[in-house]
Amino acid sequence: MSSRTHSASALPDTLWFTRCPVPTATGIAADQGWLAREFAADGIAIRSLQDAPPEVAADHHYTHALTGLFREGGNVPALWARSRGEATRLIGLTWIEEHQAVLVRAGSGITGPGQLRGLRLAIPRHDIGIDFWRAMALAGFRGALGLAGLTLADAELVDVPGAPGGGQWSAELAALRHGTVDAVYVKGALAVEAARRIGAEVAVELDAAPDRRARVNNGTPRPITVHQRLLDEQPELVARFLAVLLEAADWAAEHPEEVVRILQAETGAGAEGVVGAYAPGSHRTLYLDLSAERLELLALQERFLGEQGFLVAPVDVQAWADPEPLRAARELLRERRAGAGAGAGGEAVAGAGAGAVRSTDFG
Repeated sequence: MSSRTHSASALPDTLWFTRCPVPTATGIAADQGWLAREFAADGIAIRSLQDAPPEVAADHHYTHALTGLFREGGNVPALWARSRGEATRLIGLTWIEEHQAVLVRAGSGITGPGQLRGLRLAIPRHDIGIDFWRAMALAGFRGALGLAGLTLADAELVDVPGAPGGGQWSAELAALRHGTVDAVYVKGALAVEAARRIGAEVAVELDAAPDRRARVNNGTPRPITVHQRLLDEQPELVARFLAVLLEAADWAAEHPEEVVRILQAETGAGAEGVVGAYAPGSHRTLYLDLSAERLELLALQERFLGEQGFLVAPVDVQAWADPEPLRAARELLRERRAGAGAGAGGEAVAGAGAGAVRSTDFG
């Protein structure tokens, strides 16, 4: 844990957040307006990096070079940024079961991981700073092959250039349709819809694997990171931001239909795609923690990314993690709820719902 510097620094005029188009507590809190409400009295504007003009947003979602930024997104860019020397800290992890599968052409007869041996596997390549798409495919196939005791060396990895301006998985699925590859790794709501459009079949359902290690990938576990400078100068703001995310996770656990609506907006998929990508009960899994299990799973991903050449230098996941902001956020939320309960004559906090204490007691 880093030492805290409670400086007399002036409050920032803006805090930024960014998230991937997937289920996140940040996306829930933003949709409900709770982040803006939390900091309004301080005169601090809360802005989404996704809504900023390109000259402002730049590539901060990946590099995290913007010191006032909170990021809840894939672990590949987060680990990459840290490996490049960016002074970020890991302040939370989520684990949300998201549809992960290996698709094959209809009628291929491929129905299990052992049949991937010797097949041509689509490995996308994109001309971007950190090719997280490529990393996801490699990790997905590693997990699928591993279910049969195989490794990536037991199959043929075929480079598939990413389609400029194309949708998610479009180049890989086109290669599958044209017969230049035999299998494609996909995940998420848009993948569910895309697979149905082209009539692809699922050969390996990674979601069904009992061992979570088979599903470790860019979004599992998904990190929440903040810049060390903001954490040192404004630790109270960081704790307050996390407290809002804890409240968002509680609210999501009690509002499944609203969560589907929000996920449609976040992912760009329809209700069918969202329901197909996220297992029943997923709305109850937005809680963040820094448990030993999640840190170990992230360390497994870090080692894999290092072996595959995605990281400039190793990242010590345990040293990167700082549990103090989340501890402070939980304590803040307990105090607020205790105060609200006392003010209401001991009644429960209005709108808190039956699951209201879960996030503060989780992990």
